[in-house]
Amino acid sequence: MHIGKLRSLQRREFLRRGSALGLAGVAAPWALNLSAIGEVAAATSPTDYKALVCIFLYGGNDYGNTVVPYDPDGYREYQKIRQSLATARDALAATALTSRVPALDGSGARQMALAPQMGGLKALFDAGKMGVLLNVGTLVQPTTLAQYKAQSVPLPPKLFSHNDQQSVWQAANPEGATSGWGGRIGDQFLASNANASFSCINASGNAVFIAGQQAVQYQVSTAGAVAINGVNKTLFGSQACSDALRALITAPRSHWMEKELNRVAARSISAQSIVSGALASLTPLATQFDTSNSLGMQLRIVAQLIAARQSLGVARQVFFVSLGGFDLHDFLPDQHPGLLEDLSGAMASFYDATRELGVSDQVTSFTASDFGRTLSSNGDGSDHGWGSHHFVMGGAVKGGRFWGKMPAVAVNGPDDVGQGRLLPSTSVDQLGATLASWMGVADSDLSRVVPQIGNYSQRDLGLFA
Repeated sequence: MHIGKLRSLQRREFLRRGSALGLAGVAAPWALNLSAIGEVAAATSPTDYKALVCIFLYGGNDYGNTVVPYDPDGYREYQKIRQSLATARDALAATALTSRVPALDGSGARQMALAPQMGGLKALFDAGKMGVLLNVGTLVQPTTLAQYKAQSVPLPPKLFSHNDQQSVWQAANPEGATSGWGGRIGDQFLASNANASFSCINASGNAVFIAGQQAVQYQVSTAGAVAINGVNKTLFGSQACSDALRALITAPRSHWMEKELNRVAARSISAQSIVSGALASLTPLATQFDTSNSLGMQLRIVAQLIAARQSLGVARQVFFVSLGGFDLHDFLPDQHPGLLEDLSGAMASFYDATRELGVSDQVTSFTASDFGRTLSSNGDGSDHGWGSHHFVMGGAVKGGRFWGKMPAVAVNGPDDVGQGRLLPSTSVDQLGATLASWMGVADSDLSRVVPQIGNYSQRDLGLFA
């Protein structure tokens, strides 16, 4: 092969794989597809503002103790299965939800309760600003229990594996995917943002969910923009050293790899200046966030960035935040309640902040996780599962209700692939399509965001009024 052609192919392969590089921890607050720098390809140009916030619960949240059967028959079955893990029914009285949902097994309408620590979300549910999406999970196409057992339809790769299912949830593709459906939503709106650099913002660390095919994910800390040490401040007490470092990491280069890396650094320095200036000009939020709650601090900086949307020059944004610690094979009764308290408190404060900013109808937040967990107990915890219940919150949400289908409270029942692992009745693709449509993605472009949506007749889950 001609050497020039070989170099060209190597360059394209480097650029194609560039989004896998965790540059935020090396030189700049970017985790991005280097081939997309400077490229803008968008489908729509809205004039209003909307934001989507993914709250990812790493480790696989235990659905059984998050949204709990409360009606007498449902609770009796739950308690019989969970035994040592079951939350006392008396403790659920204050967070019992008045809305009921028909049970698929024909046993009548179920009443559910949120975990006792989730009073903040219960208040939002009652106010119609939050709802519960039942039994959602990764699927390739609608799948029955008989089809699952016969292995007669395609299934998500490596079910019950953390890394693989995180990738399928976030990207609709196996581990190694270089773009997620949040980032692909961002792709659709690059032209509508005067500064495309801030279309997709991650307050948690690198995540494929928010990496687009053209859109890049800009990373922030809970304190704001991430500066490059030695450039933002003097290096070794010398301005000359700082200037020399800036020149080294931003000057044009002849080698294609050096050139791309220096473009990343230059872009990061510029973005840090813009973000820092925009945040400095804001009136402090009156809404209080618990400073000991890491998720709350992430959502606080998201609220501040939304407040700075005009200075940042954005009309559509996708954000990513996360909370870890949910892989509770052991100590679930001790550790899970605190995680749910942090989740509820952070989400409630964030909703209050969007109300304070006058954008509650323009911001939608939703939870996601690797997978649900087993309804059956392993003694002191639960094991890796599949489908789970999740929350969708915002002023535009048609809340105070359940969406989807209520699974039977049973092990080896009609919705269970084993040990209380729920076979999802709603797919992540359907959730992604519904949220993308709310953001303004055209129906004809939904397959660009969630490639498998064509396998489903229902593209809109009815989440919004």
